[in-house]
Amino acid sequence: MKVDILAFGAHPDDVEMGCGGTIAKSTSMGKTVGIIDLTRGELGTNGSVELRDNEASEASSILGSKFRLNLDFEDAFIFNNKENQIEVVKIIRHYQPDIILSPTQFDRHSDHGKASDLIYESAFLSGLTKLDTAYEGENQSPWRPKINLNYQQWNDFDPDLIVDISDFIEIKKDAILAFKSQVLKDSSTKSTKINSDNFIESIKYRAKNYGRLIDKEYAEAFQSRKNIAIDNIFDLL
Repeated sequence: MKVDILAFGAHPDDVEMGCGGTIAKSTSMGKTVGIIDLTRGELGTNGSVELRDNEASEASSILGSKFRLNLDFEDAFIFNNKENQIEVVKIIRHYQPDIILSPTQFDRHSDHGKASDLIYESAFLSGLTKLDTAYEGENQSPWRPKINLNYQQWNDFDPDLIVDISDFIEIKKDAILAFKSQVLKDSSTKSTKINSDNFIESIKYRAKNYGRLIDKEYAEAFQSRKNIAIDNIFDLL
């Protein structure tokens, strides 16, 4: 199955928080999007693996993604090594995305940066003709995505690309709120940075600030490790 976008997260809810608006906008345009979580977030302060699996499924439906898979890497111990690179290469070659959305390279949670490097290097390796892989018993052909963008997470960064999500900010918010165990606080949960009183509002005011920079209501920011090419200068209009 070929998809237009493959969005990777180190943990369930990373994709929703970082690029949920862009995914919702893309699927509304008829683009196919798949979500890949590297870990199940088993070391998260609140919730459980089973609960987060259910929440991730609900969030995917809200965003309109075609599918969601989990690679079962170990939470907090994501390593950019050959074993994990091969697993990511298999996924990229199987789904043949034109665009990859992945975690930011520098962030408060060490898994985000490690996942960013892992996915970036795997996307390059995926294009090597002499690297043999097989998925579900079938030999795979090389595939290298055209674009790999890092979405913003906890830390602020200087964006290379800003996407207008004005019509999709509420869908993004709903997808994040699907992770009730993570972002909602009650008497049974411990306090964390993402279930603090102002966290959900911070999602909106950060998006509002990026929207301000491009004269839109709300937007999401991305960085690229490579120059972004356009075919025609009028594509910028």
